[in-house]
Amino acid sequence: MRAALLGHGASKLGHNPGRVMGTEERKTVADGEDWWRDLANPADDSGLPPNVRRIAKLEEEQLRARSISERIAATVTQAAGTALFAIAHLVWFIVWIAMNGKWVHGIKPFDPFPFNLLTMLVSLEAIFLSIWILISQNQMTRQAERRAHLDLQINLLAEQESTATLRIVHDIAEHLGIRDRGSRGDAALVEETDIERLVSRMDEALPDAPGTSASEPPRPGGTE
Repeated sequence: MRAALLGHGASKLGHNPGRVMGTEERKTVADGEDWWRDLANPADDSGLPPNVRRIAKLEEEQLRARSISERIAATVTQAAGTALFAIAHLVWFIVWIAMNGKWVHGIKPFDPFPFNLLTMLVSLEAIFLSIWILISQNQMTRQAERRAHLDLQINLLAEQESTATLRIVHDIAEHLGIRDRGSRGDAALVEETDIERLVSRMDEALPDAPGTSASEPPRPGGTE
């Protein structure tokens, strides 16, 4: 079956044993072999299908591409977002207040009430934690934008493929003399989507974002 499919692809390219294939033809045949390999072997030794392996590879490459500051920010943010971090701070505050509030006999307070040293340490910790969290959030925002762009490109390619398929079906129907029973909306499906016009209409239909003031319509008589 594989030989039949590859042979069919080669015949569509006009390939014969006595002719040397060009670069584009070799690439087309190689892509067909890769497609057949993925179809015949949907999972590797790990049991994962090809699409899952590709996504995992993209995620791994993106993690390796992070800078040192982004790696530190991710580690700090991950540690600070755990229950152990909150419990450790609770124990720290209780011990600090107990030692400096004269609750423990025999220990001389080194930061008496109102605990100025503790306040300074906690403030510095909050400042640096906020910085690391912002760095981590920026990295996550770039990652989300990258995924959104990838999703948009895939959707555009899917729309182009669907339009091409509908055009082929429409041409086959015309060749077979099948009467078109579709509506005007169905006929519009075979046309290529105007992305810029669609975005413009979407912006006009969507409500204004919070904090922005829409332009007021002119009052009757031209008075302000």
